[in-house]
Amino acid sequence: MAIDYTAARANMVESQIRPNKVTDGTVVQAFLDVPRERFVSPALRGVAYVDEDIPIADGRYLVEPMVLGRLLQFAAPRRSDVALEIGSGTGYGTAVLARLVGSVVGIESDPELLRRATENLVALGVENAVVTAGEFLEGCPKQAPFDLILFSGAVGRVPPAIEAQLAEGGRLLAVETGEGIGRAILCRRTGGAVSRRVIFDAATPLLPGTALKREFVF
Repeated sequence: MAIDYTAARANMVESQIRPNKVTDGTVVQAFLDVPRERFVSPALRGVAYVDEDIPIADGRYLVEPMVLGRLLQFAAPRRSDVALEIGSGTGYGTAVLARLVGSVVGIESDPELLRRATENLVALGVENAVVTAGEFLEGCPKQAPFDLILFSGAVGRVPPAIEAQLAEGGRLLAVETGEGIGRAILCRRTGGAVSRRVIFDAATPLLPGTALKREFVF
């Protein structure tokens, strides 16, 4: 029996997105518009809309819909925003974000995932986003500053080099695991200074190579 993916998307929104305090109508509509099943392997399309992180490669995942939805709710995206997405994977977060802002630059370190992301964006006619090769903890300084920065995967801690790429009034959303518990944070640049606050807990898988390095004292 064929899966009705349109119905699956609607069910995801009604059971996972809206009940978790995602009230921005444009964010909700973006989740209804983007076919999540396209961004996973054919073998996993049947579970593309469950409330879990879906594997897309060794050690890589599509972030759980609820977590992505809440991050975007706190991000308060605007049509005028220039956004940076770190850890684009197969491009799902890129495609969702592209429906909410003016333009998106995605960073991906895995060549195969980058290829798949580009193919997916082209197939869906997404013209205001591009995924490029880069390191997750470096961002994209050549195209900074950005009004919105989103990590599509957890990091040990957001490095100062990424915070430095925020424009005045810019917002940065990430899940940090440096203290052993995943905590979503919202950073804002105001008057040149970057503030941060914890907004919710989230058990999101780490992006490769971003674990917090421990310093040993002898």
